[in-house]
Amino acid sequence: MAYYRQLAQAPFTVIDVETTGPKPLTSRVIEIGILQASLAAGVTYESSFLVNPQVKVPAHITRLTGITTAMVEEGVMTTELWPELQPILNRGVLTGHNLAFDYGFLQSEYRRINQPFSRPDTQQFCTVILSRLLLADLPSRSLPQLVQHFGFDVGRSHRALADAKACWLLALQLLTQLQDMSDRQFRHLLDQQWIPLSEAAKGLDRPHREIQKHLERRGCEYRSSRRSDRYLYRRGDLAALYQEVYAQ
Repeated sequence: MAYYRQLAQAPFTVIDVETTGPKPLTSRVIEIGILQASLAAGVTYESSFLVNPQVKVPAHITRLTGITTAMVEEGVMTTELWPELQPILNRGVLTGHNLAFDYGFLQSEYRRINQPFSRPDTQQFCTVILSRLLLADLPSRSLPQLVQHFGFDVGRSHRALADAKACWLLALQLLTQLQDMSDRQFRHLLDQQWIPLSEAAKGLDRPHREIQKHLERRGCEYRSSRRSDRYLYRRGDLAALYQEVYAQ
């Protein structure tokens, strides 16, 4: 709670990248959106750039984003763009929705031009992580779903500046909510968070099935995912199980 309250006083550099695929080692950035803001001052800078990585844009990426190979061929060359953006990207708290994805691509692009780029963990903020804490019972915390849930007016999803704006509005919404919340209310929300059984097993250092049997005997609420065959349980139920069984 103290961390997020302190974070709310910081300036943010919010980013979103569109790419040719999911993996930084084999895919490239084709568009970046950047927005700088703070809770006190609001938005102070925003811009987006089409990037020319000199590769073709796959058809499925064009269908998703609307970005074509012809568009990126008119974009800024990587050797020109990334050095120019580095001072901007080094300011404030680097923020993104699933920041690990965007940050991984930025680091990969800077390695390609033999320039280091890194930000300390304390200067990184992922809105997915906070949304899992504060919005545990939404069916999805994907950015398009959150845009729809909150009614953010940002334009088309899967374009870099629109998604950066959506990320900022989400950060503003959640951090403002935290500012008005007591520690007791925050702890209650933490207890509602859904934790994958696999993560619980690592944290408790016990077999998956053993933990699941204990939780089932207690009649604990759970979620399951058919797609990934994952079970998720409430953080509060896992904490109670630890105190009652494993902390003895």
